[in-house]
Amino acid sequence: MLLWEAIMSLTMKLIFIYIGIIMINNTQAQNKFTNDLTNEESPYLQQHSSNPVNWKAWSQSLIQKAKKENKLIFLSIGYSTCHWCHVMEEESFENEEVAKILNKNYISIKVDREEMPHLDKYYQDIHNILNNRSGGWPLNIILTPSNKAFFAATYIPLDDKYGRIGIKNLLKKIQSIYEEDPKKVIQSANEIEKVLKNTNNKQSAKVNLKNNLIEKFVKNLEENYDEENHGIGMQPKFPHASSIITLLDIYNISKNQKAFSMANKMLKAMARGGIYDQIEGGFYRYSVDEEWMIPHFEKMLYTNAELLSAYSKAYLLNKDDFYKNIVDEIISFVNIRFNNDFLLSSASDADSLLHGKQEEGAYFVFDYKQTLKYLEELNYSKKEIENIFEYFNIREDGNFENNLNNPYMSDNITLNNLKKIKNDLKQLRSSKVYPFIDEKILTSWNAMYISSLFEAGKIRDKYNTKALKHLDTLVKNLYINDVLYHQKFKKNIPKVKALFEDYSFLITALLKAYDYSLNKTYLSLANKLNDELIKKFHKNEQWYMSDDEFQVNVSIYDSAYKSSFANALDNFLKLASLNDDLKLQNLVKNTLENNSLSLTQNTTSSPWLLRTYLAYTQEYIILKAEKDMLLDKTIPNYSFLLKKEYKAEQYLACKIGICFAYTKDFDEIILKINKEVKGNK
Repeated sequence: MLLWEAIMSLTMKLIFIYIGIIMINNTQAQNKFTNDLTNEESPYLQQHSSNPVNWKAWSQSLIQKAKKENKLIFLSIGYSTCHWCHVMEEESFENEEVAKILNKNYISIKVDREEMPHLDKYYQDIHNILNNRSGGWPLNIILTPSNKAFFAATYIPLDDKYGRIGIKNLLKKIQSIYEEDPKKVIQSANEIEKVLKNTNNKQSAKVNLKNNLIEKFVKNLEENYDEENHGIGMQPKFPHASSIITLLDIYNISKNQKAFSMANKMLKAMARGGIYDQIEGGFYRYSVDEEWMIPHFEKMLYTNAELLSAYSKAYLLNKDDFYKNIVDEIISFVNIRFNNDFLLSSASDADSLLHGKQEEGAYFVFDYKQTLKYLEELNYSKKEIENIFEYFNIREDGNFENNLNNPYMSDNITLNNLKKIKNDLKQLRSSKVYPFIDEKILTSWNAMYISSLFEAGKIRDKYNTKALKHLDTLVKNLYINDVLYHQKFKKNIPKVKALFEDYSFLITALLKAYDYSLNKTYLSLANKLNDELIKKFHKNEQWYMSDDEFQVNVSIYDSAYKSSFANALDNFLKLASLNDDLKLQNLVKNTLENNSLSLTQNTTSSPWLLRTYLAYTQEYIILKAEKDMLLDKTIPNYSFLLKKEYKAEQYLACKIGICFAYTKDFDEIILKINKEVKGNK
């Protein structure tokens, strides 16, 4: 018996060894190559960890390596849910011929732009200078061995096509030029760096910020407004949420009808269009066409955060239930797809698996015949199916690639059982694989969404409770031992310290939490973080995105989302009013003056700074009273009104340094506030 057991034991060990060898061989077959990115946390960097390219993660030591080996640097920036990043990886970075060129002649560096937005901003500016137009992702930069850029491009094809040089020929050509005349390349790179420095450090002339700045903003937006399809600019069409919110706040104060009309029409067109997921809710990042029909199918947390705020504000202004439904659906989508124990993922991919291959939009689009058969099996009548197809614009010839259909709403039909139909179509989708979700937790984007949840809480109070839970969880996980961090990966301990935008957007969320709950803990932390923000990022009269060796100026301009700098200035105004801090208010005044020329000349490029200017001229009104006198009261929907707990037996309405009304009657103090607001128009 003992001999038999020994034989069996030995046999089992041999079987396990054999299985192990097979598994190792299979893994090696699947991952023929590995590089240094295998040790990185970033999902984007991990996606490139089995490329034949010898990728490295960004570090200052690589610059020394490039200098020592006299090699050019190939820097590629992207993010995990970027469609064209995937395309370029598959075409070029998995190509052994490209890898051979890079590995021999270049130091190759991969950067996750969400992990290092300050570095991305710097090189996007380089791209702008070299190409005289904005960049995007993937962003590919070639630098000298001393880390100075002289070439920038977004997507580069493998071979020459689309009127572009292919990456193989490009890399060879640039290497040849550098070998023949390195001094000329270095001189060119120095000149580019000089232009960028002069641009960033340029002290623009100060001009008077005139009272007609708001009218100018509305007029300039109108000139770039698409009256037919309702949006800003032509294709590709982005939501421009910060512009829409600014228009709504302008209307809230001045009743400017043109401002509200543009905002309202844009919101309606987007929510009815294909940029909105008509089946599961949530907005895609942008529309590739000018009619909002066909999106780029990735969904970003920041896109949905800003649009949640926009639709909430719009509903509060006109009580249109269509907007309330969109608010509910955005929150439902984020909760189902992005919520991980009250910490929110960053984004979901445009691509998903179909027939063993990653295809853009594969999960979201519908095949006419398959959908017809499915609805017939669910016993929908022929007429009902016709109505469903007409409502969602599902056609036999399709409206997307390969005769497939991306749903968008029709103007000439309604469906009575819409909720059931959406649930059934969602079930049909569920047979496909949902796109990859980047579960990286970004402090800034989570805070943006939390702030918008508080806006939605003005419609349904349950969203305020939800916002507080999200905020408390975020602070617990990303603010550790008095240190704020930029990001967190699953259960891992955060490593990257917070950037300017993390402070800016988290402070906003804390101030909204205090305004709702009057819990002093939130106000105290907001004050503390605001002091840290100024200390860390304001140096030599310049504001920087990070507190490390790679210093990049913050921008007043809105880009993918609203300017964190303009947002921070609005925080300064709120805290100045809440704390009667004239020094902080004066900091905003000086900053607005220093950017007065840019604000005057480019009002539509910096809508959030314009909104901050509006807050500065209107002045925040603080409604002060005992806590129990303020909670559960219906506060007017005024953009620049805050609450503060204050020991007094009556209500006080104050601006910084002065109180203009007081009474024991709540309705009376509201009337006096309304009178003050009207007097400011």
